[in-house]
Amino acid sequence: MTTLQTPRRRDAVKTRRMLLDAAVHRFTQHGYAATTVRDIADDAGVNVALISRYFRSKEGLFEACLSHSVEELERTAADVPPDRTAEEIARQMAGPCARGVPHNLVLLLRKSGDEAADRIRLDLLRSYSERLAAATGHQELLRAQVMIAAAAGIALLHAKTDMTPLATATETDLFGPLCDMIESLLIKTD
Repeated sequence: MTTLQTPRRRDAVKTRRMLLDAAVHRFTQHGYAATTVRDIADDAGVNVALISRYFRSKEGLFEACLSHSVEELERTAADVPPDRTAEEIARQMAGPCARGVPHNLVLLLRKSGDEAADRIRLDLLRSYSERLAAATGHQELLRAQVMIAAAAGIALLHAKTDMTPLATATETDLFGPLCDMIESLLIKTD
């Protein structure tokens, strides 16, 4: 007697999320050029063909990772009154990244080695800085970009070096100095 096996149903949302998580981790740790789609699929525990199905290509997956990182950063300052913007941004910068992956700013900062991927990364950073300047109640783009550059440097040194005390600083340790920096750069005092 043969039993028919019911085909396993694929959970597209879960598979897409697993691929995105694996890709963010790989791209942040190893860079765009050194990461293969096979590495990502293996880390996610899925067939490599699913990357093409859900993201079109490695470049499409990289773009999705960058967009996701910007969305997480923007979610921090969304619907926050201007007088609490610095606090919310500092909390995002100081806190651990969602799902245990490295800080979003590290991914946005890291050059990919691919011209098209770097153009996507820079466009997203530019767009984020414009929205950040608007969220603080004024349009000083230079100040927003300086804040992003400082935050990216802090995130990079915190995540990628053993420069103490920064590398071992906790969320609580970082929160105060980050608030001070963000307030001085983004919050106008007239």
